[in-house]
Amino acid sequence: MQKRTLGRSTVQISPILMGTWQAGKRMWVGIEDADSIKTIRAAYEAGITTIDTAEVYGNGHSEQIVAETLSDVRDHVEYATKVFSNHLKYQQVIEACERSLKNLKTDYIDLYQIHWPAGSFNSEIVPIEETMSVLNHLKQQGKIRAIGVSNFSREQIVEASQYGTIDSLQPPYSLFWRNVETDAMPYCIENNISILAYSPLAQGLLTGKFGPGHKFDPEDNRAKNRLFQRENFERAQQALDQLRPIAENHNCSLAQLALAWLIVQPQTNAIAGARYPEQAKDNAKAAEIKLSVAEIAQIDNIGRIVTDHFDNTGIMWDW
Repeated sequence: MQKRTLGRSTVQISPILMGTWQAGKRMWVGIEDADSIKTIRAAYEAGITTIDTAEVYGNGHSEQIVAETLSDVRDHVEYATKVFSNHLKYQQVIEACERSLKNLKTDYIDLYQIHWPAGSFNSEIVPIEETMSVLNHLKQQGKIRAIGVSNFSREQIVEASQYGTIDSLQPPYSLFWRNVETDAMPYCIENNISILAYSPLAQGLLTGKFGPGHKFDPEDNRAKNRLFQRENFERAQQALDQLRPIAENHNCSLAQLALAWLIVQPQTNAIAGARYPEQAKDNAKAAEIKLSVAEIAQIDNIGRIVTDHFDNTGIMWDW
C-alpha cells in the first residue's frame, strides 16, 4: 500500500488505517480479545500499517491489545492515539501520554490527538493554548512525532493552529456523513492538514449488511446512531441499491467501494474498524480499486440521497 505523508510531519501513514475502538470492548457487544489480536495482525500483514486507538477505548484496553499484537513490528507501524477531553490540562496531558506510552509498550507515539475539544461531555473547559503548549513540549521531547485533533470544527482548528502545527483532523466522514466537506476540509486543504476519516463505513451501514428492520443490542453504540434511525435508514437503503451495480463492475464489496471513494477525496484517509481478520483484509484491498472521474461523481451523487435530506452536523449519536 502506497504510504502518504501525514500533514507537514515526517510521519508516513497508510491511506487506510486500522480503527480499534471495538478492541476496547466498552460500548460494543460480542468482542473477544483473541479476535481483536488476529484482526489487527491481519490488517498489518495486508498493508495497513497505521493503527488508530485512544486512551478512552476500554480505559486503555484497546491500546494494550494493539501493543500485544504489534510490539514485535513496532518499527514498521505507526501508532495514533488520543487524549480524552477530561485530561486536557498541562499535567493531565503529560500523565495521559505516559499511560498511553506504557499501554502501547513504546517510547514514542507517532500521532497524538486531542480526542474531543475541551468542554465536550461536560468536561472542564481548558484553554487550547495550554493543551497545545504541553503537546509541543512532548513533541520536543520526542515522545510524540505529530499533533492531531479529532472532532474539531474549522474554527477550533484555526484557533489551535495559532499555538502549534496541527498535522491531522479526525472527523466523522463517509459517503453518508459529509459535514466536514463544507466545514473544515477547505482549511485542511489550504494548510496541508491530513483528514483521517472515522466511521468511513457509517458504522457498517455502508456494508449493506443491515437491512430494513435490523435491531441493535441496546448496549451497542450503533443503537443510538442517527444514521440508523427512521427516514435516514430508509434513504440509505435506496442509496445502497444504486451503489451495488458500481461495486459489481469493480468486483468489490459495497464497503470497499465506499472506502475507495473516500480515500480519493482531498487530503483524506480512512480509519476502518474490523472485528475479524477477513474484514481487515477486505478493507486493505479497497486501496487497489481505481475509480474513474465519472464514477467518483456518480457515487458522490448517490450519497446525497442520504445527506441532502439529513442534518449531518453535530455528533453522530444521540447520546
